Amino acid sequence: MATYAIGDVQGCFTTLMTLLEAVAFDRARDRLWFAGDLVNRGPQSLEVVRFVKRLGDRAVTVLGNHELHLFAVAYSDRSIKPKDTITDILEAPDREALLTWLRQRPFLHYDAAFETVMVHAGLPPQWTLSTAQACAKEAASRLRGTSFTTFLQHIMGNHAATCPEAQDDPDRLPYITNCFTRMRFCDAQGRLDLTSKGPPGTQPAPYLPWFHHVYRAHADITTVFGHWAALGAYTAPGVYALDTGCVWGQELTALCLETKVRTSVPYAECREERHTPI
Repeated sequence: MATYAIGDVQGCFTTLMTLLEAVAFDRARDRLWFAGDLVNRGPQSLEVVRFVKRLGDRAVTVLGNHELHLFAVAYSDRSIKPKDTITDILEAPDREALLTWLRQRPFLHYDAAFETVMVHAGLPPQWTLSTAQACAKEAASRLRGTSFTTFLQHIMGNHAATCPEAQDDPDRLPYITNCFTRMRFCDAQGRLDLTSKGPPGTQPAPYLPWFHHVYRAHADITTVFGHWAALGAYTAPGVYALDTGCVWGQELTALCLETKVRTSVPYAECREERHTPI
């Protein structure tokens, strides 16, 4: 039995199947963790979501920024972008079943047996595991609730880069979702830089990669995450980056949580178009 954490698939279904063959994935005994961004930019978002949904309790996936974008396009006035490849989901006969299933996914997954947490983007240094779990539960309950369209309209955009002190601050939930789905660089107080997307060293002062701060309240647990393709297969004590740039022509990576061995396969989609990661 093995558990594999997989980076951003982003609609690259053929590559995903190649990766699962490479690790000899056995649905009867193995489990998959997906680090978010199952959809968009790759050619087969619909096939990816249907496949992961059919895995049932053999798979866990957390939400990424591309899932939130999909929801906003589907249920609010957010416009589809020229490079989006989510129309297949939006026009599918099982659209509502797939979107409803996706909206039930968490922002954070923690497994005590592995002492490992999975998020799409990151955790600000001031959050303990219990704080992160509470924030994830709070955001997920709003996304799953009857007023989720209002929630979506409020969280989209580059505002809410600073952690609000008040529980009733209107930027509280946007900040929480930005941390879970978009953060790369932050300062020691958790203030986010939401515009820098390059590798470490390209950000302005005083920002650092969220996992490079000397004090992190969650440093006693292992964190696996995606979102940051410019990092590549970055590994540091207790930190494993999983987005190795599949959708823009590089590799899709799985990390075996039992052994910490990585397996990567090259981009295998038919379409030749490449995109810059976001």
